[in-house]
Amino acid sequence: MKDSAIEKLPRPTGWRILVLPYKRNEKTKGGIILTDQSLEESQVASSIGLVLKIGPDAYKEKEKFPNGPWCKEKDWVIFGKYAGSRIKITDGEVRLMNDDEILGVIDNPEDFLTM
Repeated sequence: MKDSAIEKLPRPTGWRILVLPYKRNEKTKGGIILTDQSLEESQVASSIGLVLKIGPDAYKEKEKFPNGPWCKEKDWVIFGKYAGSRIKITDGEVRLMNDDEILGVIDNPEDFLTM
């Protein structure tokens, strides 16, 4: 997603985080072309996403996050299937979720999805 497109997205308030769910490639490694419906369903059901923006109060509670932030902007994260509020955008959706809904950080979503 280009920087200008990111600037148009909502700015998270408080302790919220804006995440772009991972969108699979249109073609599998075996060369099968996936349908638009299949791609859309995998994005909606995805529990992996890219952190786009972090609200000003995210991870500031010292008692709740004694070791500091769980993630930062541009990290790939894992979150619950139903976590956050879904916001439709041109090419899919973004999710606005609370800072404590992040379950983990991964290096590459492609590696995780093929396990």
